[in-house]
Amino acid sequence: MLYRLLKYVLLGPLLKLLWPTKVTGADNVPDRGGVILASNHLAVADSFFMPLRVKRRVTFPAKQEYFTEKGVKGTLKKWFFTGAGQIPIDRSGGSAAQAALDTAIRLLREGNVLGIYPEGTRSPDGRLYKGKTGIARIALEAGVPVVPVAMVGTDEVNPIGSKMWYPRRLEIRFGRPLDFSRYEGLSGDRFVERSITDEIMYALMELSGQEYVDIYAARAKELQAADAAGVRAVVPAQSGLADADRVPETKAG
Repeated sequence: MLYRLLKYVLLGPLLKLLWPTKVTGADNVPDRGGVILASNHLAVADSFFMPLRVKRRVTFPAKQEYFTEKGVKGTLKKWFFTGAGQIPIDRSGGSAAQAALDTAIRLLREGNVLGIYPEGTRSPDGRLYKGKTGIARIALEAGVPVVPVAMVGTDEVNPIGSKMWYPRRLEIRFGRPLDFSRYEGLSGDRFVERSITDEIMYALMELSGQEYVDIYAARAKELQAADAAGVRAVVPAQSGLADADRVPETKAG
Protein backbone atom coordinates (compact mmCIF):
# COMPACT_ATOMS: atom_id res chain seq x y z
CA MET A 1 0.00 0.00 0.00
CA LEU A 2 2.77 2.45 0.97
CA TYR A 3 4.69 1.61 -2.21
CA ARG A 4 1.64 2.34 -4.39
CA LEU A 5 0.98 5.57 -2.49
CA LEU A 6 4.50 6.83 -3.14
CA LYS A 7 4.64 5.70 -6.76
CA TYR A 8 1.19 6.73 -7.97
CA VAL A 9 0.04 9.53 -5.64
CA LEU A 10 2.89 11.32 -3.86
CA LEU A 11 6.41 11.03 -5.30
CA GLY A 12 5.77 9.55 -8.73
CA PRO A 13 3.60 12.30 -10.25
CA LEU A 14 5.96 15.00 -8.95
CA LEU A 15 9.04 13.37 -10.48
CA LYS A 16 7.28 12.85 -13.81
CA LEU A 17 6.19 16.49 -13.85
CA LEU A 18 9.55 18.05 -13.01
CA TRP A 19 11.77 15.62 -14.94
CA PRO A 20 10.27 14.70 -18.35
CA THR A 21 11.68 11.32 -19.35
CA LYS A 22 11.97 9.59 -22.70
CA VAL A 23 11.50 5.84 -22.22
CA THR A 24 12.36 3.20 -24.81
CA GLY A 25 12.03 -0.58 -24.63
CA ALA A 26 9.88 -0.74 -21.49
CA ASP A 27 8.04 -3.70 -23.02
CA ASN A 28 11.28 -5.70 -22.70
CA VAL A 29 10.50 -6.15 -18.99
CA PRO A 30 8.48 -9.40 -18.68
CA ASP A 31 4.93 -9.04 -17.35
CA ARG A 32 5.44 -11.82 -14.82
CA GLY A 33 8.11 -14.00 -13.25
CA GLY A 34 11.44 -13.18 -11.67
CA VAL A 35 13.72 -10.84 -13.61
CA ILE A 36 16.83 -8.78 -12.88
CA LEU A 37 17.01 -5.17 -14.09
CA ALA A 38 20.75 -4.50 -14.42
CA SER A 39 21.37 -0.77 -14.62
CA ASN A 40 24.32 1.54 -14.97
CA HIS A 41 24.62 3.81 -11.93
CA LEU A 42 25.22 7.52 -12.36
CA ALA A 43 23.41 9.03 -9.36
CA VAL A 44 21.23 8.32 -6.32
CA ALA A 45 18.37 9.55 -8.50
CA ASP A 46 18.60 6.36 -10.62
CA SER A 47 16.70 4.38 -7.99
CA PHE A 48 13.84 6.86 -8.01
CA PHE A 49 13.34 7.41 -11.73
CA MET A 50 13.73 3.88 -13.11
CA PRO A 51 11.03 2.14 -10.99
CA LEU A 52 8.51 4.79 -12.07
CA ARG A 53 8.79 3.54 -15.63
CA VAL A 54 8.28 -0.13 -14.86
CA LYS A 55 4.72 -1.41 -14.49
CA ARG A 56 5.77 -3.94 -11.87
CA ARG A 57 7.20 -3.23 -8.44
CA VAL A 58 11.01 -3.04 -8.48
CA THR A 59 12.97 -4.01 -5.36
CA PHE A 60 16.52 -2.78 -4.80
CA PRO A 61 18.89 -4.11 -2.16
CA ALA A 62 19.84 -1.08 -0.05
CA LYS A 63 22.44 -0.30 2.60
CA GLN A 64 21.35 -1.57 5.99
CA GLU A 65 22.32 1.82 7.42
CA TYR A 66 19.31 3.39 5.70
CA PHE A 67 17.06 1.38 8.00
CA THR A 68 18.92 1.62 11.31
CA GLU A 69 19.54 5.35 11.84
CA LYS A 70 18.25 6.65 15.16
CA GLY A 71 15.82 9.46 15.86
CA VAL A 72 13.03 11.07 13.88
CA LYS A 73 15.20 11.40 10.76
CA GLY A 74 16.05 7.70 10.94
CA THR A 75 12.41 6.74 11.35
CA LEU A 76 11.45 8.83 8.32
CA LYS A 77 14.25 7.27 6.25
CA LYS A 78 13.17 3.76 7.21
CA TRP A 79 9.55 4.59 6.34
CA PHE A 80 10.53 6.07 3.00
CA PHE A 81 12.92 3.34 1.84
CA THR A 82 10.57 0.58 2.97
CA GLY A 83 7.71 2.23 1.15
CA ALA A 84 9.84 2.63 -1.96
CA GLY A 85 10.38 -1.12 -2.12
CA GLN A 86 13.92 -1.30 -0.75
CA ILE A 87 15.21 -4.16 1.41
CA PRO A 88 18.10 -3.85 3.90
CA ILE A 89 21.31 -5.71 3.08
CA ASP A 90 24.24 -6.27 5.41
CA ARG A 91 27.40 -5.84 3.29
CA SER A 92 29.96 -6.42 6.03
CA GLY A 93 31.36 -9.53 4.34
CA GLY A 94 31.62 -13.25 5.05
CA SER A 95 28.28 -14.81 5.98
CA ALA A 96 26.63 -11.42 5.51
CA ALA A 97 27.65 -11.43 1.85
CA GLN A 98 26.11 -14.88 1.37
CA ALA A 99 22.97 -13.76 3.18
CA ALA A 100 22.68 -10.88 0.71
CA LEU A 101 22.95 -13.29 -2.21
CA ASP A 102 20.39 -15.62 -0.67
CA THR A 103 17.93 -12.77 -0.15
CA ALA A 104 18.21 -11.67 -3.77
CA ILE A 105 17.80 -15.23 -5.06
CA ARG A 106 14.76 -15.84 -2.86
CA LEU A 107 13.04 -12.69 -4.10
CA LEU A 108 13.58 -13.69 -7.72
CA ARG A 109 12.37 -17.25 -7.17
CA GLU A 110 9.21 -15.75 -5.69
CA GLY A 111 8.65 -13.97 -9.01
CA ASN A 112 9.79 -10.46 -8.11
CA VAL A 113 11.66 -7.81 -10.09
CA LEU A 114 15.10 -7.09 -8.63
CA GLY A 115 17.08 -3.98 -9.47
CA ILE A 116 20.88 -4.37 -9.39
CA TYR A 117 23.79 -2.08 -10.18
CA PRO A 118 26.53 -4.42 -11.43
CA GLU A 119 29.22 -1.75 -10.96
CA GLY A 120 28.58 -1.94 -7.22
CA THR A 121 28.65 1.83 -6.67
CA ARG A 122 28.00 5.05 -8.56
CA SER A 123 30.34 5.90 -11.41
CA PRO A 124 32.85 8.52 -10.23
CA ASP A 125 33.06 10.20 -13.63
CA GLY A 126 30.16 9.13 -15.85
CA ARG A 127 32.02 6.21 -17.44
CA LEU A 128 30.93 2.57 -17.20
CA TYR A 129 33.06 0.37 -14.94
CA LYS A 130 33.74 -3.35 -14.58
CA GLY A 131 30.82 -5.37 -13.24
CA LYS A 132 30.92 -7.49 -10.10
CA THR A 133 30.11 -11.16 -10.60
CA GLY A 134 27.41 -11.28 -7.94
CA ILE A 135 24.82 -10.55 -10.59
CA ALA A 136 25.86 -13.64 -12.56
CA ARG A 137 25.65 -15.88 -9.49
CA ILE A 138 22.18 -14.55 -8.68
CA ALA A 139 20.89 -14.93 -12.25
CA LEU A 140 22.14 -18.52 -12.48
CA GLU A 141 20.90 -19.60 -9.05
CA ALA A 142 17.46 -18.05 -9.59
CA GLY A 143 17.23 -19.06 -13.25
CA VAL A 144 15.98 -15.66 -14.43
CA PRO A 145 16.69 -13.37 -17.38
CA VAL A 146 18.59 -10.10 -17.08
CA VAL A 147 17.26 -6.91 -18.68
CA PRO A 148 19.97 -4.24 -19.16
CA VAL A 149 18.82 -0.70 -18.34
CA ALA A 150 20.66 2.48 -19.34
CA MET A 151 20.05 5.63 -17.32
CA VAL A 152 20.97 8.76 -19.29
CA GLY A 153 21.21 12.21 -17.72
CA THR A 154 20.62 11.42 -14.06
CA ASP A 155 24.17 12.56 -13.25
CA GLU A 156 23.12 16.04 -14.41
CA VAL A 157 19.98 15.96 -12.28
CA ASN A 158 21.90 14.90 -9.17
CA PRO A 159 25.62 15.65 -9.73
CA ILE A 160 28.23 13.87 -7.63
CA GLY A 161 28.75 15.72 -4.36
CA SER A 162 25.55 17.73 -4.66
CA LYS A 163 22.44 17.33 -2.54
CA MET A 164 20.42 19.36 -5.02
CA TRP A 165 18.32 17.96 -7.88
CA TYR A 166 18.19 20.12 -11.02
CA PRO A 167 15.50 20.08 -13.73
CA ARG A 168 16.78 18.16 -16.75
CA ARG A 169 15.36 15.92 -19.44
CA LEU A 170 16.16 12.26 -18.87
CA GLU A 171 16.20 9.08 -20.91
CA ILE A 172 15.78 5.48 -19.78
CA ARG A 173 16.54 2.67 -22.22
CA PHE A 174 15.48 -0.92 -21.52
CA GLY A 175 17.39 -3.47 -23.58
CA ARG A 176 16.36 -6.93 -24.73
CA PRO A 177 16.37 -9.63 -22.02
CA LEU A 178 19.59 -11.65 -21.79
CA ASP A 179 19.04 -15.39 -21.37
CA PHE A 180 21.75 -17.35 -19.57
CA SER A 181 19.95 -20.69 -19.38
CA ARG A 182 22.75 -22.20 -21.48
CA TYR A 183 24.91 -22.00 -18.35
CA GLU A 184 22.44 -23.86 -16.15
CA GLY A 185 24.21 -25.84 -13.43
CA LEU A 186 27.45 -23.84 -13.72
CA SER A 187 26.86 -21.44 -10.85
CA GLY A 188 30.08 -21.07 -8.87
CA ASP A 189 32.33 -21.42 -11.91
CA ARG A 190 34.34 -18.20 -11.77
CA PHE A 191 35.03 -18.17 -15.52
CA VAL A 192 31.36 -18.62 -16.39
CA GLU A 193 30.29 -15.96 -13.91
CA ARG A 194 32.87 -13.52 -15.26
CA SER A 195 31.77 -14.25 -18.83
CA ILE A 196 28.12 -13.61 -17.96
CA THR A 197 28.96 -10.40 -16.10
CA ASP A 198 31.05 -9.12 -19.00
CA GLU A 199 28.20 -9.88 -21.42
CA ILE A 200 25.85 -7.81 -19.25
CA MET A 201 28.33 -4.93 -19.09
CA TYR A 202 28.86 -5.03 -22.86
CA ALA A 203 25.08 -4.77 -23.35
CA LEU A 204 25.01 -1.80 -20.96
CA MET A 205 27.89 -0.14 -22.81
CA GLU A 206 26.08 -0.43 -26.13
CA LEU A 207 22.78 0.70 -24.65
CA SER A 208 24.13 3.70 -22.73
CA GLY A 209 26.89 4.82 -25.09
CA GLN A 210 29.26 5.18 -22.13
CA GLU A 211 32.99 4.65 -22.34
CA TYR A 212 33.93 1.35 -20.64
CA VAL A 213 36.75 1.14 -18.08
CA ASP A 214 38.04 -2.32 -17.14
CA ILE A 215 38.52 -1.70 -13.41
CA TYR A 216 36.01 -1.62 -10.57
CA ALA A 217 34.37 1.75 -9.83
CA ALA A 218 35.29 1.42 -6.16
CA ARG A 219 38.95 1.12 -7.10
CA ALA A 220 38.67 4.12 -9.40
CA LYS A 221 37.29 6.14 -6.49
CA GLU A 222 40.21 5.08 -4.28
CA LEU A 223 42.69 6.10 -6.96
CA GLN A 224 40.95 9.45 -7.42
CA ALA A 225 40.96 10.10 -3.68
CA ALA A 226 44.65 9.22 -3.44
CA ASP A 227 45.46 11.47 -6.37
CA ALA A 228 43.52 14.35 -4.81
CA ALA A 229 45.43 13.83 -1.58
CA GLY A 230 48.73 13.76 -3.44
CA VAL A 231 49.71 10.30 -2.26
CA ARG A 232 50.44 7.04 -4.01
CA ALA A 233 47.45 4.69 -3.77
CA VAL A 234 47.95 1.18 -2.45
CA VAL A 235 44.99 -0.77 -3.70
CA PRO A 236 44.65 -4.50 -2.99
CA ALA A 237 44.31 -6.75 -6.02
CA GLN A 238 40.69 -7.52 -6.76
CA SER A 239 39.40 -10.95 -7.65
CA GLY A 240 36.15 -12.22 -9.06
CA LEU A 241 36.15 -14.75 -6.22
CA ALA A 242 36.07 -12.24 -3.37
CA ASP A 243 32.91 -11.88 -1.29
CA ALA A 244 32.89 -8.17 -2.12
CA ASP A 245 32.67 -9.09 -5.79
CA ARG A 246 29.51 -11.10 -5.20
CA VAL A 247 27.44 -9.02 -2.81
CA PRO A 248 24.25 -7.69 -4.48
CA GLU A 249 24.78 -4.11 -5.52
CA THR A 250 22.98 -1.51 -3.45
CA LYS A 251 20.63 1.33 -4.05
CA ALA A 252 23.24 3.99 -3.52
CA GLY A 253 26.91 4.00 -2.74
